[in-house]
Amino acid sequence: MGKSEVKELRSGVNQIGVRALNERLVMSLIQRHGGMPGSELAKRTDLSAQTVSNILRKLESDGLVRRGEPQRGKVGKPSIPMEIVPDGALSFGLKIGRRSADLAIMNLAGEVLGQSIVTYRYPMPDLIFAYLKEGMEKLSNGLSDNQRARICGVGIAAPNEIWSWVDAIGAPEDFQIWRDINFAKEVAAFTELPLFTENDGTAACRAEYVFGRGREFYDYAYFFVGSFIGGGIVMDSKVIEGRQGNASALGPLRVPYDDGSQSGGECALMDVASLYVLEAAVAKAGGDTNLMWAMPQDWSSFGISLDDWILASAKALAHAVRSVVSVIDFEAVMIDGAFPVDVRTRLVAQTRLEFERLDVRGITVPRIEQARVGGNARVIGAASSPILRQFF
Repeated sequence: MGKSEVKELRSGVNQIGVRALNERLVMSLIQRHGGMPGSELAKRTDLSAQTVSNILRKLESDGLVRRGEPQRGKVGKPSIPMEIVPDGALSFGLKIGRRSADLAIMNLAGEVLGQSIVTYRYPMPDLIFAYLKEGMEKLSNGLSDNQRARICGVGIAAPNEIWSWVDAIGAPEDFQIWRDINFAKEVAAFTELPLFTENDGTAACRAEYVFGRGREFYDYAYFFVGSFIGGGIVMDSKVIEGRQGNASALGPLRVPYDDGSQSGGECALMDVASLYVLEAAVAKAGGDTNLMWAMPQDWSSFGISLDDWILASAKALAHAVRSVVSVIDFEAVMIDGAFPVDVRTRLVAQTRLEFERLDVRGITVPRIEQARVGGNARVIGAASSPILRQFF
């Protein structure tokens, strides 16, 4: 496979008072395409050469970009590409999941400089925020003085209405306490860093958009298979959050379900294509469910339980894909999840087969593709939120 095409971003504005916007655009272009000289940036942004030069000087003095190695062409002076300084900014990211929470410290280049994980039967607020406080201290200790000085925020990726998990995870009734939790207040108790919260599916989508295959497409729908399946959407090269931050909550999509009746029935996508369903099947078959969350992941012992789950999930995903592209003709639909790469490959291949069996009259058939970031997408998305909102 050749090098993937990277879609372009919008142009800049040559007016006084919009420098912050233009700085973000220049930073975004360098992050998206890699190092490039000022002349190329001016061409891609429709900004004047002088405007771009001023922006680059400012970004360089702020420690966000640096001069790369001169590139010699056939004639004229060698061009000097401007590159992102990886440690120009760092941020923490926390993913709150059904069985585990992940905390990471990440830099501008998307490099995870340190990461930890805690597992539990169910996530209670006291446990989660104590883990975040202690984890931030431990991860900070592994950084240089310069890196610590450039930490710009904390991002948290969590499911919407986490308190609704009571039945699905067997949590006690006091799990409902999450309904009254103010994330900003809890985090402000131990750090002055700005907090950015996001739906976990949107966070995973954002990670794929910035650091995965997202740059190949202008528009796509994204499914992330975690304990509960969720997702996100990208339109016109932007991750769409929605008015209340819950855009593209794909889990509730209705899909056909074989309930044993002659006419069949339907259920929510998350009741079929979620890992809690596989976990229950593995447990029923006498398998070791702890292997689902152990690292590195190896699900080869799950046998028929995994085979049946992939088939059922692929059928449900195919119907969900058809519903999604019936509303918006996305270029692509990408699938990722908290599972081994070989499981993702099998699930995507089977979803393509199931989609080919559906009646797709009147819709534009999308490419159904594997995403690239993988199981770490939610914590990377959480960590990227403070960086993206402040610098890109």
